[in-house]
Amino acid sequence: MKKTALTLFVFALIILAIPAAIVLPFKHQTEKLHLPIIGQTVGKSSAKPADLAAPITVAVYRAANGVTEQVDLNRYLIGVVGSEMPAKFPIEALKAQALAARTYILAQLMNNPNARVSDTVENQVYHSLPELKKIWGKDYDWRIKKITQAVEATNNKVITYQGSLISPVFFSTSNGRTEDASNYWSHAVPYLRSVASPWDKASPKYKNTKKMSTDTVAAALGVSLSASDGAIGKVVQWTGTGHVARFAIGSKTFTGREIREKLALSSTDFTLTRQGDTIIAQSIGSGHDVGMSQYGAAGMAQAGKNANQIVTHYYSGTKVTTLTLRAQTALARK
Repeated sequence: MKKTALTLFVFALIILAIPAAIVLPFKHQTEKLHLPIIGQTVGKSSAKPADLAAPITVAVYRAANGVTEQVDLNRYLIGVVGSEMPAKFPIEALKAQALAARTYILAQLMNNPNARVSDTVENQVYHSLPELKKIWGKDYDWRIKKITQAVEATNNKVITYQGSLISPVFFSTSNGRTEDASNYWSHAVPYLRSVASPWDKASPKYKNTKKMSTDTVAAALGVSLSASDGAIGKVVQWTGTGHVARFAIGSKTFTGREIREKLALSSTDFTLTRQGDTIIAQSIGSGHDVGMSQYGAAGMAQAGKNANQIVTHYYSGTKVTTLTLRAQTALARK
C-alpha cells in the first residue's frame, strides 16, 4: 500500500510539471512504436541492475505465459534497451535508445498510471535479466554492464517537443534519409520529419533481397501478374526521400506501405522483378523509416556525436529535458 501511494504521489508531481497534451500519434498503428523512457542515473558508480531500485513500476504483460509482472522502471528500461539495440553498439547510441525507451513508457504511464504494456513489438520488446542472461550466455556480463551504464547515464532525462513528451518511434536502417511521418502514416508530426542519415550505408541491413513465388505475390496483392520475365509493376509516385509513394500493378494502385506490408518487405524503397515463377524483391533499408535510425545512431556515435545530438538530429526541433523530483513540491524541468 505504501508503495502504491508513493507511485501515485510521484505521478501527481509529474502531471503537475509537464503539459498534459502529450502527442502519441501512432498509438493504434500495427507497426512497432518505439518511444523513449526516462532513465534513472546512479551517479558515477558501476551499479549492478539489482541496485537500480525505482519507486515507479511498470505492468508488463508477458506474452509467452500470459502473466502480468510488476517491473521496477529501471529494470524495465535495461530489459528494453538490451532487447531493442545490440549491446555492441557505441555507448552514445545505447544512451539514445535509453532516452527513447524512457520517454515512451513514461508517456504511456502518464496517460494511464495503471497502463499495462506488452513485452513485444506492440509496445517495446522487453526481456528480464534472467532471460537476457540465457540469450547472451557468456557475453552477459559485459553486455549488461554496458546497457546498465546507458540507462544510468540518462537518469531522469526524456525527449520533449515544445514542452511535451514525444512519440520517439525508431527503426533499424534507412536508405540514406529518414521518411516524413506524413508519407508513411498519412499525417504530419512536426518532429518526425525527413533528415539525412548517410551512416546507414554501413548497416548489414542496408540492402535486402527476398524471393517469393508468383502465386504468393499475386494472392497477397490480389492481382494478375505478367507471364514474362522482367520488372513487375511501376512506381507512379516517389516520396521526396526516394521511397515508393504509389505503385501500380496492372489496373491496381497501392501505396508503398501497402506493398511493403502485404509482401513483408524490409522497406518502402523497393523493386519487384520476375524470373520464371519467382518474384525477386530488392529493398534498401529496413523498417518504416520514420524517426530514429538505430544504425544511423550507431554511425553518429562512431563519428563522435553524443546521445543528445543523436536524438535531436532524428527528432526535429526536440530537446532533451531533465526532470527532478522535489519532496513535497513539484517536478522541476531544467
